[in-house]
Amino acid sequence: MPSKMSLLAAVVLGVVTHASAFAAGDEWQKVADALGKAGTETTNGVYRVGFPRTDLKVLLDGVELKPALALGSWLGFQPEQGQALVMGDLVLTAEEVSPVMQKLADDGIEITALHNHLLRAVPATFYLHIRGLGDPVKLATALHDALVLTQTPFAPATVPAPDLEFDTAMIDTTLGAKGKTNGGVYQVSLRRAEPVSSDGMGVPDNMGSAELINFQATGDGKVAISGDFALTEKEINPVLRVLRKSGIEVTALHNHMLDEEPRLFFMHFWANDALTKLVPGLKAALDLINLERS
Repeated sequence: MPSKMSLLAAVVLGVVTHASAFAAGDEWQKVADALGKAGTETTNGVYRVGFPRTDLKVLLDGVELKPALALGSWLGFQPEQGQALVMGDLVLTAEEVSPVMQKLADDGIEITALHNHLLRAVPATFYLHIRGLGDPVKLATALHDALVLTQTPFAPATVPAPDLEFDTAMIDTTLGAKGKTNGGVYQVSLRRAEPVSSDGMGVPDNMGSAELINFQATGDGKVAISGDFALTEKEINPVLRVLRKSGIEVTALHNHMLDEEPRLFFMHFWANDALTKLVPGLKAALDLINLERS
């Protein structure tokens, strides 16, 4: 008969092996099958699945928003001691909020926030932030069953993305980060310097702790910007004042998580103006945030 120590070692080995399998991507196909859509495993082992709301035509101050600017639902799965931690943000219409929330609550998915990110958008959109810990396939199944209560498309977008029509190199140089193009939108993500955790588990930037800025060309040499800054309490008002001084509207300030360390507040913003005016304002705001510097 095996000793207690050998049984314990086997259990620990099993947990480590299972977590390693997650990191290697072996389990992610099962998650994709349960969700009804495949995602991408990132370099730090997070499996991200995007659900852009290409079904919605949302106008804000006369600008038709591309999904990647401010209408992208996403889910991130992270291996955690033989289980998976899932966090995400679901973009919903007013009619979709209640049935989706009820379904997620019934299936054990935690609701961590519900709010706006934009002002004056027509139709109005709402953002439901979620968290779950457990078997990744069960989590994915619950999330799929909630998403099918909405008009969220599951098929990959097939429409060719237009040229960006603005100077991305200037953005990269000024902000000190290399962005990426996604669906006609230029997206820049920056990391906070200190590690972020929730309930003792790490929350990397691609699980919801990043500083995010999105750029979309709107014609006549202008760009629309939307995104959010993850801020500590002391950073909020200095950043807000700089954004407002730069002509960038603060559209929301709230939590996305419930028990993160350090405590973070998310400041959402919007503007539609010349790139040469907006980027220095964003840079001035970022200089006030405790970012990972190269």
